[in-house]
Amino acid sequence: MTRRALILCLFALVGCQPKDTTTHITVQRIFGECRANVPKGHAPLRNPDGECEIITGLLDQFEKANPDIKLSVNVAAWPGYDQLSAEYAAGDPPDIVTMHMSAMPDYQSRGMILPLDQGFAAHGIDPADFTPSAKAGVIIKDHVYGMPFDNWTQLWHINTGLFAKAGLMQDGEPILPHSPEQLIAQARQFRAKTGLPYLIQATDNERASYTRNLYTYLLDQKAVFFPDHKHIKLDTPEARRVVDLFRQMYAENLMTHDQDYPAATSAFLNGQGGVYQVGTWMIGAFNAEANTEGRPLYHAYTVKPYPMLYGTQQVAYVDGHAWVMPKRDRTPAQTEAVLRLMKFLQAHDYDWSRTGHLPSQMPVATSAKYLALPYRKDIIELASVGETLPVGVERQFAIQDIIGDEMASAITGHKTTEQALQAAEHRVNDLLFHLL
Repeated sequence: MTRRALILCLFALVGCQPKDTTTHITVQRIFGECRANVPKGHAPLRNPDGECEIITGLLDQFEKANPDIKLSVNVAAWPGYDQLSAEYAAGDPPDIVTMHMSAMPDYQSRGMILPLDQGFAAHGIDPADFTPSAKAGVIIKDHVYGMPFDNWTQLWHINTGLFAKAGLMQDGEPILPHSPEQLIAQARQFRAKTGLPYLIQATDNERASYTRNLYTYLLDQKAVFFPDHKHIKLDTPEARRVVDLFRQMYAENLMTHDQDYPAATSAFLNGQGGVYQVGTWMIGAFNAEANTEGRPLYHAYTVKPYPMLYGTQQVAYVDGHAWVMPKRDRTPAQTEAVLRLMKFLQAHDYDWSRTGHLPSQMPVATSAKYLALPYRKDIIELASVGETLPVGVERQFAIQDIIGDEMASAITGHKTTEQALQAAEHRVNDLLFHLL
């Protein structure tokens, strides 16, 4: 056979190949990499309530149920925005990406994510089904820009065994403070009875906890600390009360010193303090410890919303994860595939809520199945009363770091409370003024 004949034959073979009718989309997510623990098509080998295990399994389920769609899954290192920015700069962002609600204004204001109102309507996704806190986090300027996946917040994870030793249990429930004075008194009592700090809190290389504490207790005082989305007010009596309270706790050794996130988590797991102020995502891990005989938390764990110290109505600062559609060239079939995936994830909101995060869908939040999960009845109120920062506030991650940095300087005694709050207010307002 001549070379020409061979080439013509190869072209003929290629032309006879069946046309690929599969729609390909790129999914970018956070929550870690755990494929070795989640064999495709099988249940996780361990940690079935883990974030990584659940999202890996859900994406596998979607592909199996939708054989006409192929997912290319990129796992981004938390929080994922360095990688996303690089992809935008290269002109190749993913088709769908996990985004914190607090980050959405940065991308919406620059036209980098698309409104989803029409697509949601066409696929039967009704924002009226979103929980109040989730809905507030994904609607910007009267348009829906994300499919909410959850809300998360910090909680009081409590060692009830140590609380009992300190005389702070009644009828099987921890006695929680309802004023700053009660908090100090109970923390002193706890320290005297157990020799341990009342509060465990990550303070080194994890300043976000300080900021979230401040946000929640400013909301508790009904303080308006963002008068508009370009300005913050922190040099206020309300903010000083919060910082001074934690400053006193630190000075009296009623809270831990010099611990980063892994050290603080280890301290709580090993029974070295009463209350660990950390997020919803730890409920599953701590509950597993509470059911493991021989562990310090065995039958000695519960979790509650932050006790209100200044007001009487429960409130909390919340953030959340959402799925957004970056602006890019895509075919109508790819747009359809993204919306079908969003619809699927909405339908599996209960599965994701097993992580400990608050559900984003009212039918799940009010279901007997969800409320039967451990501790959920105690925290579900936060899906309605939790508050994000005001719509339109940009650079929330950077703001969080600035405030946490200044709060740490005050709480540890390197600055006065007034100096730290004035500096935080100036630095945040300078950041917002110079936004491009």
